[in-house]
Amino acid sequence: MALKRMGIVDNYEQIREFAVAVVGVGGVGSVAAEMLTRCGIGKLLLFDYDKVELANMNRLFYQPHQAGLSKVEAAARTLVSINPDVTIECHNYNITTVDNFDHFMGRIRSGSLTDGPVDLVLSCVDNFEARMAINTACNELGQTWFESGVAENAVSGHIQLVIPGELACFACAPPLIVASGIDEKTLKRDGVCAASLPTTMGVVSGLLVQNTLKYLLKFGNVTHYLGYSSLQDFFPTMSMKPNPSCDDSYCRQRQKEYQEREAAKPKEEVVEEEKKEVVHEDNEWGISLVDETAPEEPEKELVQGVRLAYSRDEPAPPPPTVDAPAAADTSDQTSLDDLRAQMMAL
Repeated sequence: MALKRMGIVDNYEQIREFAVAVVGVGGVGSVAAEMLTRCGIGKLLLFDYDKVELANMNRLFYQPHQAGLSKVEAAARTLVSINPDVTIECHNYNITTVDNFDHFMGRIRSGSLTDGPVDLVLSCVDNFEARMAINTACNELGQTWFESGVAENAVSGHIQLVIPGELACFACAPPLIVASGIDEKTLKRDGVCAASLPTTMGVVSGLLVQNTLKYLLKFGNVTHYLGYSSLQDFFPTMSMKPNPSCDDSYCRQRQKEYQEREAAKPKEEVVEEEKKEVVHEDNEWGISLVDETAPEEPEKELVQGVRLAYSRDEPAPPPPTVDAPAAADTSDQTSLDDLRAQMMAL
């Protein structure tokens, strides 16, 4: 309610009407679900098929006595105890199988409080196959969703908004590992829990839920892509347009629909305001303002897609020198005696 009292949000109570699907209730998803529950979200749909293990106790959400329970069941018990007004819907299955995928799409299509589409899908899974399943479902349904993840080194992560047709989907720009044809299963190491640093997961979860609130309650600017690298405290941002030759046919179809909607919008005429010259009644000293700002040079592109991050200043030209008398020509090797004789002959 502080957002409303400070004038940032007009109607914060509207959050009770929204339904959000959280796919993957692990390190990021469980914390995101808890944050949304404490914010008073109307309904949460939880999807996961793993069980709580003692190895998960490095997370911010699960407790030792919940070991052995399915993650969605353990999450539901905790979330209901935090805020019983939130409707919790649990689905303990793998969304990548054929039968479960159809049911998953059905819940996105009609899982809201009014039996309509959910308002947002949050992807908090940790593998490419599950991300592609979410991407396929959301492209087909035209459903807006957030993709999120934490790197295996546990010190960096990101969130990415996907609006089918308007912004790049997950298939438009696949991860480098997948695009290179490397099986991500070969990257797993025995005895190592990927993305197991609770601080990094807390930061990524906070960024994810913060932008979820901005999207639902329509305040501030919703990021298209926001990364986090804790080693340099670096937060890169960017916006990726969809790939016209994306492998997903529904993505290409949504792109065409978006372009048609944009073309149908009335074009606004840009009226240039006439700049009025400022005339002073009295300018005894003849003072005038001169713009000395140098025009910005276009960015230099080394090769296609690679540009300089910054350019080095060119060295200043040397100051002009005062004309000096011409130096005597020393190329003539005439001796001093010869010169004296020539002078005497004049």
